[in-house]
Amino acid sequence: MPNPFVHVELATTSVPKAKAFYAKLFDWKMTDLPMPKPAGPYTAIQVGDGSGGGMMKQMIPGAGSAWLPYVLVDDIDRATKKAKKLGATISKDVTAVEGMGWLSIIIDPTGARLGLWEPEGD
Repeated sequence: MPNPFVHVELATTSVPKAKAFYAKLFDWKMTDLPMPKPAGPYTAIQVGDGSGGGMMKQMIPGAGSAWLPYVLVDDIDRATKKAKKLGATISKDVTAVEGMGWLSIIIDPTGARLGLWEPEGD
């Protein structure tokens, strides 16, 4: 399947509350990874089979908690530019994630948010 969903991320207003809820609801392994301030730790979620994910403090002022799926792309720059040409708004332009790859976040013409992901080494 071209361009599969590869990661889902929860931006939450309460990381401790979300971690406690999902730890009880599902059999997920969660590991806190350091991130620079003001973000605080990033909690990696390993789900076994299927796409893993993560959770972090919501960084958009006034926004509520929300899940964001990421789709695998071969060329993050090209995919982000193509999305814009097709009518998407770029919410977060191409950004390096040290030692892992690159991401961008788009808002499609209907208002839905979607992450694009290119892993390092591809």
